Amino acid sequence: MKAAYDVVIVGGAVIGSAVAYFLAANPDFGGSILIVERDPTYRTASTSLSASAIRTQFSNPINVQIGQFGVSFIRSFAQTMAVDDDRPDLGFHESGYLFLATTPEQVATLRENNAVQTALGADVALLEPAELAAAFPHLNVEDIALASYGRSGEGWFSNTGLMNGFRNKARSLGADFVADEVVAIGRDGGHVRSVTLKSGAVIAAGTVVNASGPRAALTARMAGLDVPVEPRKRTLFVFDCARSPEGSATVNGGRLPLMIDVTGVHCRPEGRYFLCGAVPPHDPAVAFDDFDPGYDEFEEIVWPALAARSSAFEAIKLVNQWAGHYDYNTLDHNLIVGRHPEVENFIFANGFSGHGLQQSPAAGRAVSELIAYGGYRSLDFSDVGYERIVENRPFLEKAVI
Repeated sequence: MKAAYDVVIVGGAVIGSAVAYFLAANPDFGGSILIVERDPTYRTASTSLSASAIRTQFSNPINVQIGQFGVSFIRSFAQTMAVDDDRPDLGFHESGYLFLATTPEQVATLRENNAVQTALGADVALLEPAELAAAFPHLNVEDIALASYGRSGEGWFSNTGLMNGFRNKARSLGADFVADEVVAIGRDGGHVRSVTLKSGAVIAAGTVVNASGPRAALTARMAGLDVPVEPRKRTLFVFDCARSPEGSATVNGGRLPLMIDVTGVHCRPEGRYFLCGAVPPHDPAVAFDDFDPGYDEFEEIVWPALAARSSAFEAIKLVNQWAGHYDYNTLDHNLIVGRHPEVENFIFANGFSGHGLQQSPAAGRAVSELIAYGGYRSLDFSDVGYERIVENRPFLEKAVI
């Protein structure tokens, strides 16, 4: 570790490591990079505890495009992230998302979203109830008015594989990683100048990137800034199924998608098991070290919804559960990526609200472009910049899970 770096990234999970990779891989950027990570085991990182899925079914064009880039990047990840003989396989299951709708309002939203998605080339189809029943015969579709199904370009993959691939490749390209904690950020008027580590080291910094997940507000406050991000707890459950449901052989080879029920309960295959969860009815900010699962959610919310949706889910056995944290953007539940308007060498990559893993390739590339070129060269992230936070101007997304 040196005494000064062109870029210091606070947080080394998937977002910070993606930024480091895209910077280090850019031939137009010749600067030095340091990633500071407080917990190199990543045991409680949002990345490690996430459901690790990716989709294009959003309502805003920028979020659709972020998903499209992420999928293309994941498909070629093994080749792009190869280091010597190590070619990380993310085990991408491209089995799609399935959104269900019952009310006229939900149907209108699916149709509006589909128009945005298909205009951008997303492979998303609207299914009438009869089509849905034919594709997934185990589902109860009596109350369903319409469904939206991602035929390709959506699915799930290895969460730690993505993070480790970014990190290992960035390190091989010259980025430095240190297991330490940023405890102070030195600021001189409109510029941050340094970071102080818990070990006592003071590192001069040309640019500081806030990639500290649920702790983003703590990092911002060290620089005298604010960001509306707090930790919200989400519990995931893994269950075994006495009678495994089947899809139609004509739809994605018979594989089941990631289903978003009208109740908000989500469920997808996880090997021989199934992974599921829901937004808790009481959803306050939690302590940074609170990872106790919401055990009651399975019996009270998740299982009843699944059993009502499919007879195959009536006889299931819970085999595991854990809780992780969303870096929850309390303004509009959307990512915050961009420079602070008054402290221009402090960059936010925060508030992904449960979408950080899938949005990390595009967000990492965007931040790297800001640093290397002073502006965006690929996707324009202006709509999700920090300015909207200052102006209290939400950038609303209809398809938030």
